[in-house]
Amino acid sequence: MSSVNIFPSVLNGRISVPPSKSAAHRAVICSALANGKDIFSSDEFLSDDIKATISAVKSLKTYKGELMRIDCKESGSTLRFLIPIAAAQGITAEFVGHGRLPCRPIGVYLDCLPNHGIECKTEGGLPLKIKGQLTPGKFILPGNVSSQFITGLLLALPLLNGDSEIILSSPLESAAYVDMTTEIMESFGVTVQKSKNGWYINGSQKYMQTDFKVERDWSQAAFFIAAGALGGNVKLLGLNKNSCQGDKAAEKLFRCFGAYVKWTNSVLSVSPNKLNGINIDASQIPDLVPILAATAAFCNGRTCIFNAGRLRIKESDRLSAIAEGLNRLGGNVKETDDGLIIDGIEKLHGGKVDGYNDHRIVMALSIAALNADGCVEITDAQSISKSYPNFFKDYNMLGGKADVVNLG
Repeated sequence: MSSVNIFPSVLNGRISVPPSKSAAHRAVICSALANGKDIFSSDEFLSDDIKATISAVKSLKTYKGELMRIDCKESGSTLRFLIPIAAAQGITAEFVGHGRLPCRPIGVYLDCLPNHGIECKTEGGLPLKIKGQLTPGKFILPGNVSSQFITGLLLALPLLNGDSEIILSSPLESAAYVDMTTEIMESFGVTVQKSKNGWYINGSQKYMQTDFKVERDWSQAAFFIAAGALGGNVKLLGLNKNSCQGDKAAEKLFRCFGAYVKWTNSVLSVSPNKLNGINIDASQIPDLVPILAATAAFCNGRTCIFNAGRLRIKESDRLSAIAEGLNRLGGNVKETDDGLIIDGIEKLHGGKVDGYNDHRIVMALSIAALNADGCVEITDAQSISKSYPNFFKDYNMLGGKADVVNLG
């Protein structure tokens, strides 16, 4: 375990954030199903979540008819994407995980897969054992639990020998992630058709090999957009201004806060201005909530974040974790059932806060600590390896003062 000591500073300069974690999961799986080449030539900068998916799909290729153990580490995407893919290939598998992953919901699959030939054995979470051959047909599932269940089925159902339909029983949240799935699938030669309440999926399709380059990650870019908005002058390189990533919404949201945000060719520049509180519907952008809350802590007036209840079952209860962290440093944050009410202040204070072994909480608090009046110690600094292993390296490269301390 490790902690990080953050000293007040200002971030300035140019930065290229890592490839999109969300796109990488999908591209790695599609390429594996196409028997294509590795998406990444090196794993030097890859997050733990992507490494988990790469390892898992390589294991699936070696299946020889016996029970296969698939370790998803702490990655919800790896777990929820690969359960139906293993089922579609008739693989008998045991899925395991670490951290909070064994407790995160998988009930959507427990409800729908047994109706399509899959025997599921679990005591409510992980480990989960599956056995059988997934059969095509109609899959009815909610759209407001996690779009990852929909993505898993979309990736798997084209492999079956008959046509299928996904029907949503409630409105879809995080819709952009599903759009990303179908867009990447199409790059690998597999198509689905949108219907009124879901998707039609033709069976007997084949994923085709292709050269695929994963675009850079708007979720990670949001941390440095916030750093620019809070006092620096940050230029982000290589982002796709026409991206289908849902977290591209960060560009618009920080403009709404009042920051100077502009494109010069392919470079996104962010610099400070008077920031004001805003209302934020987080139903489509849950991953942005921690850094939006950290920014709102310094805005004039009140920010209300709502429709974010799903954040309570992430790597941590993110609503509680970010509220506690900011309040411990002198912030004014109140929790609601599905969001946060944040009244801005001029400056935070130094102190020690819990990172809750959650990468997005650690990174969001690290940005908030730029504007504290003293050193902020954040626990669980090692958790950034889940999505952005080089975060503190890049943070310091831009002039930050982050000292990571190994606690053994």
